[in-house]
Amino acid sequence: MPNMSLKKVKMREQAPDIRNGNFNEVALGYTAEEAVEEAARCLQCKNRPCTVGCPVSVKIPEFISKIAAGEFDKAIDIIKETNSLPAVCGRVCPQESQCEALCVRGRKGEPVAIGRLERFAADRSMEKPAAERNTAPKNGIKVGIIGAGPAGLTCAGDLAMMGYDVTIFEALHVAGGVLVYGIPEFRLPKEIVRREIDNLKILGVKIECNFIVGKTMTIDELFENGYQALFIGSGAGLPKFMGIKGENLNGVYSANEFLTRINLMNAYREEYDTPIKDFTRVAVVGGGNVAMDAARCAKRIGAKEVYIVYRRGMDEMPARREEIHHAQEEGIIFRLLSNPVEILGTEDGWVRGMRCVEMELGEPDQSGRRRPVPKAGGEFEMEVDGVIMALGTSPNPLISSTTEGLRINRHGCVEVDDKTMMTSRPGVFAGGDAVTGAATVILAMGAGKKAAVAMDQYIKAKNKQS
Repeated sequence: MPNMSLKKVKMREQAPDIRNGNFNEVALGYTAEEAVEEAARCLQCKNRPCTVGCPVSVKIPEFISKIAAGEFDKAIDIIKETNSLPAVCGRVCPQESQCEALCVRGRKGEPVAIGRLERFAADRSMEKPAAERNTAPKNGIKVGIIGAGPAGLTCAGDLAMMGYDVTIFEALHVAGGVLVYGIPEFRLPKEIVRREIDNLKILGVKIECNFIVGKTMTIDELFENGYQALFIGSGAGLPKFMGIKGENLNGVYSANEFLTRINLMNAYREEYDTPIKDFTRVAVVGGGNVAMDAARCAKRIGAKEVYIVYRRGMDEMPARREEIHHAQEEGIIFRLLSNPVEILGTEDGWVRGMRCVEMELGEPDQSGRRRPVPKAGGEFEMEVDGVIMALGTSPNPLISSTTEGLRINRHGCVEVDDKTMMTSRPGVFAGGDAVTGAATVILAMGAGKKAAVAMDQYIKAKNKQS
């Protein structure tokens, strides 16, 4: 019997005044009873609009029907047919603009909570020992994946399922990419990421950490070592700054550095000796998910006041509504229609404040959002002792600068053929943020899946000719 409630089954959360002082996960997940109740809201539409919005083509009605029937093991098996990282996706995917945006139930009420149900199925499966999955017979063909982030992990998992001998080369000392250095523990526990990666290792995927392609070994040298195809999934880890006076003061961080110190180097834990400034008042410049993460982290490590400084209004803010809502609940202060023009320093070189100008929205720019323009006489100062720049990132140029014939665009992103995902260098494929610039985890995963298929076709065609 369908559940015709117009609202999703609510997910339990830590109270805002408690969670803003710890790094435990905010959302607590569904119980089995709650998951079955929510799954019963799915109408099992014949035309399956939700699946169109999923970049990795999860069979959404099928897995939800299994949850509704209490067949949880079968639900996760269906999800894993196309999604190598379901526990991650259930937490950080922007379902509201993808699968859930197309859900029929959303026309009159709230859509089915697809992401929450995916998380439930994935988390429940982790309570049991990881099982070996059926893969194609091993073919002995070596393929290399550069970067152990969402794109690389997905590409690796799919190629391993096809029977390839897959090795991931990761520059950091742990695998996971942005999943471990960029997304805070309270949104994505690192134990979840570790378990997802362990599941890939069961498929035979090998991971070499502290391996910097372009320094440890070049792409040319990897080919010389027997790799028949390579995938660049190195992400976009080079931070952007505004170029204003005072950005080199002590107490100014890029969001990348700040979040890496917090998430990967455990700066918030007393037993770790990771240096990070004890802020009193912090300004986070930017309006995306990374800005929300940085602001919420700053609050958790003891800052009394944390500001989001964004040059547009709330409606134009690119962060997920859920992340904005959580930030507001936790006491983050939003200074909208404001833009920094100078960071002010003390005589000994530390941040003491920030000079800003009020903005107003003019005509739409190329992104379709109204362009912010300075308001006459709108200058003001903020008293802060820390500034975090969350303005986006671009790909690191190391790989492109050490690889002959690899074409990049004016933004520093690797150029690929949209159909084949191959770069200008034969046998080298790319996807995720290295190609698009900073985007979402699930879009990077979709690129990894597409590249895996293209790499398989390329290798088979090449070996057939020889």
